[in-house]
Amino acid sequence: MTPSDVVRRFWQTMATNDFAAASRLLSPDYRGYWPQSRELIEGRENFIRVNADYPAEGRWRFTLRQLVAGDPDVVTEVDVTDGVMQATVVTFHRVERGEIVHQLEYWPDPFDAPPWRAPFVRLSDRPESMGGAAGEPL
Repeated sequence: MTPSDVVRRFWQTMATNDFAAASRLLSPDYRGYWPQSRELIEGRENFIRVNADYPAEGRWRFTLRQLVAGDPDVVTEVDVTDGVMQATVVTFHRVERGEIVHQLEYWPDPFDAPPWRAPFVRLSDRPESMGGAAGEPL
């Protein structure tokens, strides 16, 4: 499998909510880092627990908005929801020997546009030309 195949399979498996199965696409010495909170997830078991123990309101659903393929690095933009909470995650994946060895994830918060920019912009849904507008439900 190419690195992009591994990452696509990872998100497809995450969509089953079987985090143990998703962890099998990670290397045994996997490391995931969330820079905004400075949290480092080390190993498959911690990956499983941090996902399985999250206080969700329902099953997680994932929509792949964009996948930028490289070798060994792949970047994805994914919308995540449990039916109540909605978020977007931008993930930088490093894939080696068919396994994800590390992920750097940004979970940006949406915000209202500041009034000072109003003369220069218009509010809009995501333009088709920006890629990933419809997304790929997984």
